[in-house]
Amino acid sequence: MKIAIANDSAMAAEALRRVVASTAEHQVLWIARTGAEAVRMCAENRPDLVLMDLNMPELDGVEATRQIMEQSPCAILVVTGRPQDNVNQVFRALGAGALDVTATPVLQGQPGGDAELLAKIRTMDKLIRHSGGTQAMLPKTAANGNGHGADAPGAEKVTALLAIGASTGGPVAVSKLLAGWKPPRGCAIVVVQHIDQHFADNFARWLGEQLEMPVRAAEEGDELVAGAVLIAKSNDHLTLDQNLRLRYDSHPKDYAYRPSVDVFFHCVAQHWKGEAVGVLLTGMGRDGAEGLLAMRRAGQTTIAQDQASSAVYGMPRAAAELDAAQMILPLAKIGAVLRSTLGGRS
Repeated sequence: MKIAIANDSAMAAEALRRVVASTAEHQVLWIARTGAEAVRMCAENRPDLVLMDLNMPELDGVEATRQIMEQSPCAILVVTGRPQDNVNQVFRALGAGALDVTATPVLQGQPGGDAELLAKIRTMDKLIRHSGGTQAMLPKTAANGNGHGADAPGAEKVTALLAIGASTGGPVAVSKLLAGWKPPRGCAIVVVQHIDQHFADNFARWLGEQLEMPVRAAEEGDELVAGAVLIAKSNDHLTLDQNLRLRYDSHPKDYAYRPSVDVFFHCVAQHWKGEAVGVLLTGMGRDGAEGLLAMRRAGQTTIAQDQASSAVYGMPRAAAELDAAQMILPLAKIGAVLRSTLGGRS
């Protein structure tokens, strides 16, 4: 892959250059020292992947990501020092179209940083190839919203399940989908978002600030919780077993998408006998399409986000091609269908 680096720190940029140069499969195309320079250089010489820092002069990494996705869309991996200290910025960048996030190796302060970054780059390479190249990515943006926390729900029988799968642009899409909605009694919500396990707890905390219902990471052996959102928290795949408990499974090990939306949707199709709705949102690649089809064949309601409102029209497009979605809708209209299908109130 042709890889670009956007980082105003000479030391960090050099560390990233060395990591990329250590492999025969990748080359450094250019290095930008400001966000504005990264936007300009993407337009002039588009890379396959940009390693984007968050804190840069002229334009920060969030705004640079947004402008690149509008003008010269390509894969973007946020690589920044101590991303756990910049949770809001991280999720704003993901909402603007960045694929994933990891810490800058030179600033990690622990061994294995180079290997972790290279693993991320290999995953980006797989996703780009599975999507038919970076040109499959569309120039859409999403804005962060303000929300509230909520008290923990009381114990009650779960009678309905909303299963949501998302990838690129997903964090903000999920928050927009669920914002202002109070699910009906007995409705549980599970979100499988492609995100590194190190940031899953932060994603749950951030999403909880946007919604009027409790949000937390799903733990091994958890039961579904009515009135709450459970988030897949591991690079292993979230499953729903025959006893309707949530489990984590490392298989299939060679699957590029982790955690896999397909794996969870297939479990819902197989084991859930009550009312269920599957929603496949914005994302690069094809994950979730076959699982959504399995849910439709099981008689469950299936929805895919439309092209115009998707940050990247990969996963929903794959679902449309398989005729897996009963409805293909703009993000803003999916909430109305959830209310009419499952109930609840705004």
